[in-house]
Formats: sequence, C-alpha cells, structure tokens
Amino acid sequence: MSQPADPSMHALSFAGVADAYERARPSYPEEATTWLTGTDPARVVELGAGTGKLTSGILGAGHRVVATDPLEPMLQHLSRSCPGAIPTIGRAEQIPVRSRWADVVVCAQAYHWFDLDRALPEIARVLKPNGRIALVWNLRDERIPWVKRLGRLIGTQEQNTDPTQDLLSSHLFGFVEKAQFRFWQPLDRDRLRDLVRSRSNIAVMEASEREAVMAQVDALYDEYGRGHDGMLLPYVTHCFKAVVRAQADPDEDDDRPPGPPTDDDDADTLLIDFQ
Repeated sequence: MSQPADPSMHALSFAGVADAYERARPSYPEEATTWLTGTDPARVVELGAGTGKLTSGILGAGHRVVATDPLEPMLQHLSRSCPGAIPTIGRAEQIPVRSRWADVVVCAQAYHWFDLDRALPEIARVLKPNGRIALVWNLRDERIPWVKRLGRLIGTQEQNTDPTQDLLSSHLFGFVEKAQFRFWQPLDRDRLRDLVRSRSNIAVMEASEREAVMAQVDALYDEYGRGHDGMLLPYVTHCFKAVVRAQADPDEDDDRPPGPPTDDDDADTLLIDFQ
C-alpha cells in the first residue's frame, strides 16, 4: 500500500493560509457531490474538510455531516460558512466517530496526506454495512498550455491521483467506481494570487522564494488575463467511490471516543469530548 511523505510540515502548513484557502479554492460541482453522496439523506463523515468547500454542497443535498480536520483555523472558517455541519478536530488515522455510524466517508483533496495503512481501516470501521468511501479531487486541466504553464510554476503534486489500487489492495473495499465532471473557476488577479498562496508547497517556502513565484504568476496573469473579467481556470473533478466489505462486529472494548449519537440522542451534546 502506498505511503505518503511525512505530512507534518506540508499538511499542517495550511493553518497559516486558511484565509487565502477560503477565498480562492474552488468548490465542487453539484452533480459531483450527488454522485459521491447520493440523493437519500445520509450520515456523512468528511475527512480533511478544510474550510468547507465540499461540506456546503453535502449539506445542501440534505445530508447530516460530521466535518473533521486536524487544523482549528480551517474549522473556524467551516463553522461560519457551514453552520449546519458538526465540526470537530480529527484525523483520518483516528476518526472521532463510533463504529458503524456513517453511510458515507468522504474526502476532498486530502487523501494524499493520509497514512493509508492506518486510515483505510479506520474509514472501514466507521462505515455501516454497505456504506462507502467517496474521494474527490478538483484537478486543473493541464491539457491546456497556459494551465500547464501555471502548473510548472506552482506545482502539480496532486495532479496524478487515483486511489483505485490503494482501495483494492487493502481488501477493505469492493469495486471502485469512477466519474469525472468539468467546470471553470473565474479568477481575477487577487484571487489567483490567493489560490497560489493556499498551496502547501508554496506556504512552506522562504519569503523571497515565494515572492519570486508570485511575480511569475502575476506575469502569467498579465499575459493570459482578460482585463476586468479575469481568466477562467478549467478543472476536471475526479470522483471515486467503493462499498466497504463485510467485517466482523466492532470490538466492545474499543476505547475510541464515543462519536456521534444515534438518532435518539440529543444532537446538542454532539462531539463535546472529541479531543
């Protein structure tokens, strides 16, 4: 099973760019959200929820969402933009949700930060029988020359992501379904600059190195921008989902936090002691 690099520097670097992330990162097409989470009301656990770019669409589809992220600055934005979600600090490797609670565990853009040997069994643990893992990435369409040039400037580390082999080799999930959706994100100069600042590899640069990149991004915008209308950045949304395989009943001695309540529990007490 594939393993990520140590995420301690790059993944946690998002804490310092949460504002730029919220302003500039695109959301997800409605049809992609529907494909991932379904149309019937469901219990959804979102991993790496960030500022709520996907969360808002899941809520809009009528689902109940426990939105987890390891970074408090990200969840502060999510709490404001997605008041219907239940935000909590958490990681994919130790999900603060009781076993067999979720119909769907969904993750947008963050899967490549996970320690998969720990995260995939955790995801399988919290899923109900016949529940599913759902993964999604917004990837720039770099078949277009100017978009490829942008990628060379700011990095393309998540441009070739496909979790199929990881999921199948774990033996925890069944057949992996795939779908793609296309959209365009309008960007003016400031929003493009925020988009670049929000990238983890840019955030960890020395200030002088980062400003050199920003100068090149400004030059690209001047060449390809469309005046006051800005530019349209093309994306392809790559979606994957797979049903969890049947498992033994969870251990009654499991010492993990109790997680979200049953439908009969008081929702106002949800996630009080999740740290």
